[in-house]
Amino acid sequence: MNSKIIGAGNYIPLHTVTNKFFDESTFFDENGVPLKQSNAIITQKLKEITGIEERRYAETDQVASDLGFLAAQKAIEDAQIDPETLDYIIFAHNYGDVVHGSIQSDMVPSLASRVKHLLKIKNNFCVAYDLLFGCPGWIEGVIQANAFIQACIAKRCLVIGAETLSRVIDPHDRDSMIYADGAGAVILDANQDDSGLQSHLSASFTLNESDYLYFGKSYFHQDSNTKYLKMKGRKIYEFALTNVSQAMKTCFDNSGYSINELSKIIIHQANEKMDEAIVSRFYQLYDLPKPPNVMPMIIQKLGNNSVATIPTLLAMILHGEIPEHSINKGDITLFASVGAGMNINAFVYKF
Repeated sequence: MNSKIIGAGNYIPLHTVTNKFFDESTFFDENGVPLKQSNAIITQKLKEITGIEERRYAETDQVASDLGFLAAQKAIEDAQIDPETLDYIIFAHNYGDVVHGSIQSDMVPSLASRVKHLLKIKNNFCVAYDLLFGCPGWIEGVIQANAFIQACIAKRCLVIGAETLSRVIDPHDRDSMIYADGAGAVILDANQDDSGLQSHLSASFTLNESDYLYFGKSYFHQDSNTKYLKMKGRKIYEFALTNVSQAMKTCFDNSGYSINELSKIIIHQANEKMDEAIVSRFYQLYDLPKPPNVMPMIIQKLGNNSVATIPTLLAMILHGEIPEHSINKGDITLFASVGAGMNINAFVYKF
């Protein structure tokens, strides 16, 4: 028994925020000292490093569970299934529902329960729960759903990744320009042919790396008790280059496929320069150059929306929304992510 993706959907918020939005921002360093560079230079460097030109923010009346519900609806429609047949709804996020204008997180009831309610599912034995695993949360949800299916605990699962990072960022921290909002979802179904999830790997690095992403005080109002999403960017970059490519290789080798059979790498859209370096290093482990067109990127227009980046990108490719990239029957694809924890995971999938 294996698990196969039979439907995919996403929700891309309508509110586009370009880099010019930050022209009037006042940025400080971690010591509360104003940055000396102009905002034009700061945003230009951001674009050069991350690739981000614009990002999407949720509407003021939306929260993460709303975005997840909209993505789930599309995945269900794409799969052409009755939602009453779902055995599990797994909702990956990190900060819960945060109302616009607030910093308080609301996770009771769980976001998965809220989506099940919005889908009007009557089946009490459709189990809904949330998964907090940093940016790799959606991949971890797929891995868990696959385990349920392989163990005959479930036959059909909905896995959602949604986030509204715009609600938890410090407007005086230049790193805030990286983050965005969005949602993606897939339906996984029990499958008995040779397609589906082939191998997977997960790891948590916590001895020295657990605080690379954390909640901390604003760089401006440092006397406030309100906390915002913070990151140690250089440490994350070095950690990812050292560990993610090796984890990807281990996972891919466990699948039994040859590196020449790999069609696409769908990696968490965290930072274009970092992702390029990770994938290049992955191929170096096989003494090969990175092939052209192997790594689709959407961070330029959508920013980093954490757990939503990979399912959003997957749905866009499967629905023909990225002309230069396609996935066909029989294609071998490697999915990989890294994020708060510090967590790393990956899986190999045959379409």
